[in-house]
Amino acid sequence: MERSVALATPVSRIADYAELTKPRITLMVVLTTAAGYYLGADGSLDLVVLLHALLGTGVIASAASALNQVLERDSDARMLRTRHRPLPAGRMEVPAALGFGLVLMVLGTLYLAVAVNVLTAVVGFATLALYVGVYTPMKRRSSLCTIVGAVPGALPPVMGWTAATGALSAEAWVLFGVLFFWQLPHFLAIAWNYREDYARGGQPMLSVEDPRGGSTARQIVLYCMALLPVSLAPSLLSLTGSLYFYGALALGIAYLAAGLHAARERSHASAGLLLRVSVIYLPALLGLMTFDKVVP
Repeated sequence: MERSVALATPVSRIADYAELTKPRITLMVVLTTAAGYYLGADGSLDLVVLLHALLGTGVIASAASALNQVLERDSDARMLRTRHRPLPAGRMEVPAALGFGLVLMVLGTLYLAVAVNVLTAVVGFATLALYVGVYTPMKRRSSLCTIVGAVPGALPPVMGWTAATGALSAEAWVLFGVLFFWQLPHFLAIAWNYREDYARGGQPMLSVEDPRGGSTARQIVLYCMALLPVSLAPSLLSLTGSLYFYGALALGIAYLAAGLHAARERSHASAGLLLRVSVIYLPALLGLMTFDKVVP
């Protein structure tokens, strides 16, 4: 225990509450929500509604991260990369973290319902419920958790779309598909390089159950291949133009090449390369999508 809860300073307490929200993940959630809103907006942007949507989505994402850490505090304490989080390190008590997460959950859901629309609030609450209620406990039971976890991870752009349009449509589900298939090679690369840590934490990720990497390699390639046609669908639905189509094709081929390399080598370096390519791929793809949006 690095310091007791009683001795924590106000500044350190604020920092610990901020850490509970997983700021980097929340930022990605907000950015993908913004992309979904822009792509769904017809004509000029309503910046007030956009701001409300981003704020509400950020609060929901922060709540999900906090509640996730409450449930995973024991396994986090056994893993090298997570043992310094506020709960496993003993810097925060469970009731404080739980109350913080529950308050954010209620506030975020109500805020979206009042300031944006009920549909976006429903999708936001479903995202949190899947992440906390299904994915988090499943991490201790089955390697299928990675697929399940990709579902809530793919819903933020759908929330952006519903905030702009008030409805679900084929385009919204295409955005979901892009995020869903992008996440899987990304997460499999992380799980491969941290497989010893996941085993230490008692989380049976695929890389833990598959020490030689054959199944992990096949799934990486499969999901990279599935992402390629899904990523081209926005142009086929006339949401984006030809610049996006060819740019997405090039990005998809690069992602697939990195996936094939990781599948062949099954090494720390090749998984790290795949992870770096995945981090470049998503903002590049969404940037192209927003730049080449077809304006009605």
